[in-house]
Amino acid sequence: MTLNFPERLQGELTNLALCWRVVRVDGVALGFTTHDRTLVIDGLHFQSSPGMAPSAIVRTAGLDVDTMEIDGALSAAAITADDLAGGRYDGAAVSVFAVDWTAPAAGVQLLACGTLGEIRRANSGAGGSFTAELRGPTAALDATAIESYSPECRAELGDQRCRVDLALRTVVGVVTAVEANQQVTITIPDAASEAVADFVTGRMRPVRGANAGIDTLIAGALGDQLLLFEPLPYDLLPGTPVELRQGCDKRLATCATRFGNISNFRGEPHVPGGDVLTRFPGV
Repeated sequence: MTLNFPERLQGELTNLALCWRVVRVDGVALGFTTHDRTLVIDGLHFQSSPGMAPSAIVRTAGLDVDTMEIDGALSAAAITADDLAGGRYDGAAVSVFAVDWTAPAAGVQLLACGTLGEIRRANSGAGGSFTAELRGPTAALDATAIESYSPECRAELGDQRCRVDLALRTVVGVVTAVEANQQVTITIPDAASEAVADFVTGRMRPVRGANAGIDTLIAGALGDQLLLFEPLPYDLLPGTPVELRQGCDKRLATCATRFGNISNFRGEPHVPGGDVLTRFPGV
């Protein structure tokens, strides 16, 4: 239901409060409000967060990219520095709206919506602060829509163009040893036919523990060890079950021999590169 916004602004005093609804990519939904007590709107509890404040909200009818910033204080009960560092809020969907705190069920007035972009932290730990960029729907117009020729496949393993079934390329292993939180020894069930090297450029996701639900890129393999592109935000403990998803180096030979998916290969391995002129003397 939409709030009668102009009518609520009449008079010397108003009962309006700002609210933020944040939905992370892992499905966790959080609510925050500038009001001094918790508001319940559509079944979601919006916790009082007086430290959060938006910049000026500008809405245009053109194609310019609409952005705004949200400043806030880090709170152990809401958004923590570790959560931000761990990427739990990267790409989260955010909606900002006004509500009459005396009658939350009367409706809301949507002010802005989009996804979280760059998140900057002034300092970490309790008492720290952050600034998050909210990118509006027109921000997608900044993306390059035209693909260029490349010898490697431009599809991502398992997407609609690749069509490889990732369910058949995903297994659950167990962490048996950890070195520097970036070199992880994994035990894969005997029933799995995959080699550890098959997961290079793939993803690892802990199933339990503080890192549960956080994807990390697998940069390489050394024996039965996986080398992570960057360390996880929290310590990864031996015995932790992890979901391993295979990767692809995007080469034609890999697509044909390992995946049997040559009909969906999205690259041009036989197109001459930029060095074609240097192959002929005198040109």
